[in-house]
Amino acid sequence: MNNKFDALKDDDSGDHDQDQGSPKDGEKEKNEDEEKEQNTSKKKMVVPGAGEHPLQYNYTFWYSRRTPGRPASTQSYEQNIKQIGSFASVEQFWRFYSHMIRPGDLTGHSDFHLFKEGIKPMWEDDANKMGGKWIIRLRKGLASRCWENLILAMLGEQFMVGEEICGAVVSVRFQEDIISIWNKTASDQATTARIRDTLRRVLNLPPNTIMEYKTHTDSIKAWEDFHGLVNASGGR
Repeated sequence: MNNKFDALKDDDSGDHDQDQGSPKDGEKEKNEDEEKEQNTSKKKMVVPGAGEHPLQYNYTFWYSRRTPGRPASTQSYEQNIKQIGSFASVEQFWRFYSHMIRPGDLTGHSDFHLFKEGIKPMWEDDANKMGGKWIIRLRKGLASRCWENLILAMLGEQFMVGEEICGAVVSVRFQEDIISIWNKTASDQATTARIRDTLRRVLNLPPNTIMEYKTHTDSIKAWEDFHGLVNASGGR
């Protein structure tokens, strides 16, 4: 089928070939890895097809899954997160989304991430490190509807906070599901308040819904404290 979905996959494979070109004689492995990382982050940006409706920003879908109870290092988390593909138009989005399983049908410890192109769904990314996220915990059965409403609002620029939005995540867990939206500047209370209020509206949340804002700095500290305890006790 000749559509943008196929073209995006072709672009990915071509870029990987370029990233893995022959290194110069005597080049250190560390420098080679750094160069590869820079090349990966500078992949050709996708563009809308002829006659398509462009989005204000390009976005990338990611997927991750891990075994519960097995603490992951930052490095293993980065290796575990898989890029699905990028899109630049409404039509390209629907081509991806229509082929993807809905969050409510995922099993185990799985996450979908939708971030602006060039931003990795990691706390340490330059675009994220000074930011935070709104977190909403959902009872089972609500994740698919809430995720769709959230990402459509994000793609449609309904949050009205300029370039503050970085991306969104839906996390499927055994007892509950979690959705979150990430922004760049945790200290900007006016922006975080506007994001909160827009979330309530687009998700049609009851007034008593508990919403938690957590800075990525706090998330990193909590992660380090937890893994320090696990390692100290000999756990893995």
